[in-house]
Amino acid sequence: MTTTTPTFTMPEHIRTILFNRVPEVTFAFWVIKILSTTTGETFADYLNEGVGLGLTVTTWVMSALLAIALVAQFLTKRYNAGAYWTVVVLISIVGTLLTDNLTDVLGVELWVSTLVFSVVLAVTFGIWFARERTLSIHTIFTRRREAFYWIAILFTFALGTAAGDLISEGMGLGYLFGTILFAALIGVIVIARFVFKVSAVFCFWAAYVLTRPLGASIGDLLSQDPADGGLGLGTTVTSFVFLTVIVALVVFLGITVRRQRIEAIAEHAELALATAP
Repeated sequence: MTTTTPTFTMPEHIRTILFNRVPEVTFAFWVIKILSTTTGETFADYLNEGVGLGLTVTTWVMSALLAIALVAQFLTKRYNAGAYWTVVVLISIVGTLLTDNLTDVLGVELWVSTLVFSVVLAVTFGIWFARERTLSIHTIFTRRREAFYWIAILFTFALGTAAGDLISEGMGLGYLFGTILFAALIGVIVIARFVFKVSAVFCFWAAYVLTRPLGASIGDLLSQDPADGGLGLGTTVTSFVFLTVIVALVVFLGITVRRQRIEAIAEHAELALATAP
């Protein structure tokens, strides 16, 4: 008589908590994402105009800092709140500067930048899916998948910057209109996901793109002079207030993740014992 020894397979949710290299998508995730995009818009303006570094020097400095942050992120074994969100803030700034350089230095029209970055992002997703057979952020367990993830993130920021500037400035519709428009579009995506059960992966990436111009519109609305359609708070105040909120939320998420990992390890041990022969 042949007997089989039961095998234990780690449940997907435990594997994601313990080994995924990017955070769980929660309300706090989206709040930090929008704040980081707002900070990217205002902090790039602050360094470029407020400090007087100029667009070229600002681009090189922030790109170097992003490269260092990415090295630190790739050296982590799993999601680390501080390392991850540092990259997000820096990549939001670099993505903004990428579009700004095309517009202000090379004279590329915003509609052209929007079209080009849309195509580049689509190609990135196509290659990613062809190699990995998934675009889900819940399975970023390898550094190759994470590399695709960050490339896509960079182009979502560049695309969002171009689209946001095109609506608010290129078409002259203003920052308030841009804020309302992009918030409404995100609302449509939320309805599509939770009411009509549209693909979670598609809705995530669509919302990720749209939160960039939303954050940029909010940043410009708060920081620009009233004569330009803003509230006149300035880039310095807006940048540092939002950075403070981001840091507080990242600390909170770090504590939450540590608790979730402790609980996941305990659950994993219980399930392993329950299936042991």
